[in-house]
Formats: sequence, structure tokens, C-alpha cells
Amino acid sequence: MNYLKPLLFLFISAIFSGCNTPPKAKPVPPSTDFQKATNFIKTNKDSAFYYFNKVATSPGDSLLIGRAYANMAILLSKAADPFGSQETSLQALKFLNEKKYSDRRALSSVYNELAYTNITLRKYETSLGYSNHALKFAKDSDRITALNNKALAYQRLRQYEQALSIYQSILEESKNNPAEYARVLTNMANTKRLRDSTYNPLPELRAALQVRESNKDASGLSASYAHLSDYYARSRPDSALFYANKMYLLTQQPANPGDELLALRKLITFGPPELIKGYFNRYRFLNDSMQTSRNTDKNQFALIRYETEKSKADNLVLQKDNAEKKVQIVGQWILLLSILVLTITGFWWYRKQKQRAIREQQLRTSQKVHDVVANGLYHVISKVDHDKTGGKEQLLDDLTHLYEQSRNISYEQPEEKAPLPFNESLAALLSSFSSADTRVLIVGNSKELWSAVKPGIKKELTQILQELMVNMKKHSRAGNVVIRFLLQQKTLTVQYTDDGVGAAPDFRYGNGLRNTESRIAGMGGRISFDTETSEGMKIQLYIPTA
Repeated sequence: MNYLKPLLFLFISAIFSGCNTPPKAKPVPPSTDFQKATNFIKTNKDSAFYYFNKVATSPGDSLLIGRAYANMAILLSKAADPFGSQETSLQALKFLNEKKYSDRRALSSVYNELAYTNITLRKYETSLGYSNHALKFAKDSDRITALNNKALAYQRLRQYEQALSIYQSILEESKNNPAEYARVLTNMANTKRLRDSTYNPLPELRAALQVRESNKDASGLSASYAHLSDYYARSRPDSALFYANKMYLLTQQPANPGDELLALRKLITFGPPELIKGYFNRYRFLNDSMQTSRNTDKNQFALIRYETEKSKADNLVLQKDNAEKKVQIVGQWILLLSILVLTITGFWWYRKQKQRAIREQQLRTSQKVHDVVANGLYHVISKVDHDKTGGKEQLLDDLTHLYEQSRNISYEQPEEKAPLPFNESLAALLSSFSSADTRVLIVGNSKELWSAVKPGIKKELTQILQELMVNMKKHSRAGNVVIRFLLQQKTLTVQYTDDGVGAAPDFRYGNGLRNTESRIAGMGGRISFDTETSEGMKIQLYIPTA
């Protein structure tokens, strides 16, 4: 038996070594579309967004899809669309797994973007929460970014001690990165001045300026000139003008429209009277150009996403039509066979039920005969047997009474069904406006969303949506209608969008829309009509649920 021990040892070792060897993960194939999008980020934002959206809406690796949504969120943020950026960042989180080490970098990036977006939206408490999430996954520069966002949120909340504590903690470790070090030093000086209006931030602002000059950091130099101009605004207007001029010259090569606008505002304030008109004209032209560019970017991004969703929906319809054509003949035969089987089964079931009913009726009749007729007859026979007089009239009376006792009829009644849940009844209402020419797409109509909404609001909202859909049918000639429901911060947002003829320039409320506005006002909400678009109609409803 001793010779079996080495073999047993080798067998057990092989089992445990096999258990301890992790399976090799299959490498994720590189995405050509993702690489194209990355190459276009600096040169063509529309193309970058297009290819990122293509990656995000195609089947593939979840991490790659999450990163694509994260980059789309950043592009939307730069296009001054914080709500679109926030929605896209939240979409990215659905494809990222906090338990996977490979997803940590993307998670920290998404949470940092959400923190920054909520600062833009002035939701500073929410921003702090996202910064804390980012810190759980962040490393190196992402960690510094998360802490900077957190400190800025504290500064906007006027919690200066907390903000300064964070800036002080990252000042030393950011010295290896001159640009980051100068930014932290500047933010810390400005926070100290906000905490104490008598504090002199000049030494720190000049130190940051020297760092940026040494490293030829154009973006940082522009920020330093702006802070120094602001510092001298009240005490030394000539110095404020000096730094405003330096900032303005810096924004010319290369062109930086955002910083140039800021420099022009300062030059209009401090500049010589003979130059102010020229500064103002340049400011107005540049501001209009930037607004147009941002609106174009936002509209283009929205169009890309809309066209992608429309294409996906059209492909699904086409696939469905092709599948229906392939099975049409088979379906007809199956239908005929099903009808035949159901007819035979139904006939057989009907006969069985009829026979069963007859047997039950026979049983009841038999019981009644036994209980009433048989017992009564026995009584009459017994009476005749003992009564020797042979009275016919008494015998007839007894038989008549026995006949009347032998009649009886009974009946039964059916039951009713329970009503549908609200999300299903609402979907049925909205979908009823679909037709061969008009497609209605409903987003966010979940049972969980409506569980937080009061019955009275549901009832009013049903009437409001019905009015909007009736107006769409009467006037818009829309081919596609999208209704989106979103519940955030105890506010229900309903976004209605169609691609119809839109509103005329002299658009006015009719009786129906006036009633709609009154209903929303009665719930403490508001309605917003976008009449600036050349095509289609966009309406947003904001209704508090608390």
C-alpha cells in the first residue's frame, strides 16, 4: 500500500495546482472606431462624437463602451451642455464594474466629470459625493483632480477651512507637476482671500506666475494674469489694465476665444475711453461666434444620437419585417392547424362539459327524487295501506302536494378583473397615438419611477400628456415623437420632442395649452417651450413630487 502514497500526493497536487491557476483572459480586440474618435478629439469634435457614439451603441466590450460614453460626456461638457454631459456620464456607469480593477481608471474619470458638471450646475453637495466616489478609484493625476473638485465645491459652499485643508494636503505632492502646483497655489490664495478680505494673496499669485512663466504654460499664464488683474481692480486700475493687456495679447497666439472674452471684459472696464468701443465690438462679435459654435455642437451631437437611435429602430423594424415574411407561409399552416386542433379540442371539451353537467343534474335530480318524491310516495302508500275507507279525494290531495314539491331551479354568476398598473395604462394611452405615419417612443416609463409619484399628480399628468399628444396629431405632422421621463432630486422631468413642423414665430397658447399650463402651475411645476428651433417641437415639464 506504501507505493500508492506518492501517486495520491501527485494526484492531489495536480488538482490544487489546477484550481490555483487562473484562466487566461481573452485580450480585448482594439476598436478602430474608438481609435478614430480619439484621433479626432482635438481636430474635429463632431467626428469624434460620431465615432464614440458608434462604439457606445454597438455590441462589444463593456469597458470600451463605458469609456466611449465617458468621452462623449466630456465633449458635451465642453459644448456647454451640462445636462447632456451628466446623463451620458450616468450611462457610462452602467457599463463599468467597480469590482474590476481594469475599470477603475474609467470610473475615476466618470466620477470626476460628474463632480465638475454638478459644480457647473451649482449642485455643490452632489458634487462632493461624486468627488468622494472618484477618490475610491483614482490614482496619481486623477486623484489630484478629484481633490481639486472637492476643494472647489467646499469653496463655493463657503466652507473655506475644509477647502484650504484639501489644498494644503495636495500642495506638496503636486510640486512634481509645475502646472498643477501653480493651480493649487492660486486656488489656495483665492480661498484665503475669500475667507478674509484683508488677506494679501499677492506673494502666492506672483509665485504661481513665475512657475508658469518658467514652464511656458500659456493656459496657466492666462489664468495668472486674470487673477492679478482682479486683485488690482480696486486699488491700482493701471496695474489691472497692464495684466488685462498681457492676458489679451496671450490669447491671440494661439487663439483662445474663452480667455479672450474674459480679457476683453477687463479691458472694457479699465481701458482708455478711445479704445473701449473697439474692445466692445470685438467682444460682441466673439461672444456671438462662441454661442453659435456651442449651439451648433450641441445640436450636432443631439442629431448624431437621434439618427443613431432612429437607425437602430428602423433596423429592428426591418429585421422584424424580414422575419415575418420568412415565416408567413409556415405561420399560415400553423394557424390552420391550430384552428383545427382548437376546434376538435373545443368540441370534445364542450361534449365532456355537457355530459358532466348532465350527470351532475341527474345526480341532483336523483337526490331530489329520493328526498322529496320517494319519501312522499312512501308516506302515501303507507297511508293507503292503513286507510281501508278508500277515500279518493284525500289521495288526490296528497299526490298534488307531492307533485308541487318535485320542482326546483338554481343559477350561478361570474367575477371581475383588477385594473392595470399606471406605467402600463400610460404606455397604452401614449402608444394609442401611433400610426403608420407617426412613431411614438417612450423612455423611462418604469414601475419604480411612478412608485414615488402621488396619485393626484399621475391623474393630472395623464390629462396633460393626452392634451400634448392631441395637439401633435392636429398640428405637427410629426413622424417621430419621443417622450422621456426622468426623476431626480424629487423633481419629475418630462421631455417631449417631435420632428414635426414646429411652432410658428408668432406662436401663442390656445385654450388647450393654457389649461395645460394651469394644471402644471397647480402642481407647483412649470412648462418650457423651445420655439427657437427651426424644425420640430421641444417641450419640457418640471413637476415637484415632494
